[in-house]
Amino acid sequence: MLRGRSLSVTSLGGLPRWEAGLPVENLLLFEVSWEVTNKVGGIYTVIQTKAKTTADEWGDNYFLIGPYFEHNMKTQVEQCEPVNDAVRRAMDTMNKHGCQVRFGRWLIEGSPYVVLFDIGYSAWNLDKWKGDLWEACSVGIPYHDQEANDMLIFGSLTAWFLKEVTDHADGRHVIVQFHEWQAGIGLILSRARKLPIATVFTTHATLLGRYLCAANIDFYNHLDKFNIDKEAGERQIYHRYCMERASVHCAHVFTTVSEITAIEAEHMLKRKPDVVTPNGLNVKKFSAVHEFQNLHAMYKARIQEFVRGHFYGHLDFDLEKTLFLFIAGRYEFSNKGADIFLESLSRLNFLLRMHKSDVTVVVFFIMPAKTNNFNVETLKGQAVRKQLWDTAHSVKEKFGKKLYDALLRGEIPDMNNILDRDDMTIMKRAIFSTQRQSLPPVTTHNMIDDSTDPILSTIRRIGLFNSRTDRVKLILHPEFLSSTSPLLPMDYEEFVRGCHLGVFPSYYEPWGYTPAECTVMGIPSVTTNLSGFGCFMQEHVADPTAYGIYIVDRRFCSPDDSCNQLTQFLYGFCKQSRRQRIIQRNRTERLSDLLDWRYLGRYYQHARHLTLSRAFPEKFHMEPTSPPTTEGFKYPRPPSVPPSPSGSQGSSPQSSDAEDDDEDERYDEEEEAERDRLNIKSPFSLSHVLAGRRSSTENTRIEFRPGPTG
Repeated sequence: MLRGRSLSVTSLGGLPRWEAGLPVENLLLFEVSWEVTNKVGGIYTVIQTKAKTTADEWGDNYFLIGPYFEHNMKTQVEQCEPVNDAVRRAMDTMNKHGCQVRFGRWLIEGSPYVVLFDIGYSAWNLDKWKGDLWEACSVGIPYHDQEANDMLIFGSLTAWFLKEVTDHADGRHVIVQFHEWQAGIGLILSRARKLPIATVFTTHATLLGRYLCAANIDFYNHLDKFNIDKEAGERQIYHRYCMERASVHCAHVFTTVSEITAIEAEHMLKRKPDVVTPNGLNVKKFSAVHEFQNLHAMYKARIQEFVRGHFYGHLDFDLEKTLFLFIAGRYEFSNKGADIFLESLSRLNFLLRMHKSDVTVVVFFIMPAKTNNFNVETLKGQAVRKQLWDTAHSVKEKFGKKLYDALLRGEIPDMNNILDRDDMTIMKRAIFSTQRQSLPPVTTHNMIDDSTDPILSTIRRIGLFNSRTDRVKLILHPEFLSSTSPLLPMDYEEFVRGCHLGVFPSYYEPWGYTPAECTVMGIPSVTTNLSGFGCFMQEHVADPTAYGIYIVDRRFCSPDDSCNQLTQFLYGFCKQSRRQRIIQRNRTERLSDLLDWRYLGRYYQHARHLTLSRAFPEKFHMEPTSPPTTEGFKYPRPPSVPPSPSGSQGSSPQSSDAEDDDEDERYDEEEEAERDRLNIKSPFSLSHVLAGRRSSTENTRIEFRPGPTG
């Protein structure tokens, strides 16, 4: 992978201008992905969040290509006629020859144009296109692999469309970025047919890497030892692996999303990525500086309400001294680190009990699994809580009226008579209704595979059953969160804002949007040095822990050592005072600028520059350069206390609302925040030059001057 200095972004209207060096009016940019308007996984988030910044720069010259699904078209796309003549003529040609191509604006931020192909409508060409693929790269697709067959149709339609576009482009150069192996066939066929396009292939995770890690293989320590063909064949994905590898080697420029995935791709796909393009988010800043802290308090109160119901009859812990932790994502027990997390929670429970801590930790597992329905005991808990609330409210109204009448008469009410016997009876019945013989359930739903479920099996082994003596309580919520849920009526973003810490100790995580989302919302998180996000933060932040990013070493440590390190992170977090957590959340939220597409977009800019220079060397050229990087720039370690919240603690946990008066003098938030703002303003520099020859008489040379490195 190329390394070196990076882009200096010029500003237009206060926003970084990604494509400052490209004559975008003379270019067409296409992005191809199976997840355009079609949510399957994390690539959908990448494309959706990046669309606004890309559309702002490229305007009507930016198009997304994806599959057509009627339900997605009706709810996400506003149909319209293409303005671009080349796109319109390409669509007309394909529709006349038995295809069905739809066009419109995707109803997301930026409203980018989308071109959608109806896969089923063109399935009659499948056998012919299988022959075309075989002639292009000698890869055959089994008839029973429905997904691969769909990708062949999608790729063939993409290549056909790109040919028609280039035939009518009127001298405009075409850049096409393909995401993942699902879009790769379009790249392979386009290159085999020698279409005049500049191609970029981006892998967000290698096919074989995901399969191997799911099999609990020591993946990263044996990267150079795998027999790739044998492993792919044994898993019956050899044809898919060949399509992925062919796509990688056909592309002018190969990119991936993180340093750790770049190492993986070099061994699995036998090509070193040219550029690493980290994933970003659309970061929205609040006009009030600490509004995110207010949102945390508001949504934490809603989570507390759920906990009151779930633990009714066993609510012998102080909710003001209770921390809410969570893990969320696909139910991949080992890949997502649920195994090491549960083991660490068992050890954390021992430490908190041994030190007689008054801190309680409630941990949520938000991982969708097969269920029958809600757990009856869980529903009953919320019903009991609501009944108690109604009872308390009615007694309060009655009490308030009597108090009001007494004060109007100028009397001090007799507190012994202000509640009558009926009131006492109602309250006693309410108390009796909160008694339960069983322990609070560890899951909110009835699991279909209760006996073999990995999380429940581990809970049985470590013995965390939400007993009174446990300081760590577990709640498995095997369903995505929804504001319409009768149990926990919160959207995912609201839930994250209400928690204190997100824990994602993943073993296989090419990027990791969950900790990134926590960061932009000002919520500290745990990640690992095997996730792209963790590597990115290690590179950019001198002391990640001080900024609320705890990075567990899962690459160079044994599983037991990694588990101990995670336990110490969690225990240190439990020892923080309320003030220290507030300071840490402020610092975490300031890191959100690092994850903004307005900054990370420059990596995509470099990939486009590079692919143009390789595809059209006579028109564009780059002098010997290196892609964007941030070597030499890091968020500095905060000089104020607590520099590392866990490092400034006593030997046992403090109460959550304890405060250290000395910290008032040693922590100047405004000064620290201003220093961080200055550091992020211009952390990058560029040392490459792109020349674009627009005509035989006009040569335009664009130079990027190195900016300060912070």
